[in-house]
Amino acid sequence: MRDANKEILNRSKEITEKYFQFLDQHIADVVSGTVDEFMEINQIASELFLSHQHLTYTVQKETGNHPCHFYDLKIIDEAKRMLTETDKPISEIAGILTYDPSNFSKFFRKFVGQTPGQFRKENKK
Repeated sequence: MRDANKEILNRSKEITEKYFQFLDQHIADVVSGTVDEFMEINQIASELFLSHQHLTYTVQKETGNHPCHFYDLKIIDEAKRMLTETDKPISEIAGILTYDPSNFSKFFRKFVGQTPGQFRKENKK
């Protein structure tokens, strides 16, 4: 019985790690223009050969947060990187990340507590 529980725990960790690896690659593909838009969680689950419910349950069980939470945070991290390391206009960064500029500002502010412009001003390298 213990071995079965251990295998389930190992499989949960493996699924969660694969999800994070997939997100990193997928976001890089969107930023590079290889992929036109962000996938939905159900599409990502399908790419990982899982049901949407199983992916959501497993990631939540392993981390305490919904998969969307990490997806959003990774997009925010990429936005922060572009804001600090490039001179691209904020509207262009929004477009690269598949947002229209006003929705991008709202999304960014919700997570960071300031607008992309304020963030860039305070953190530009």
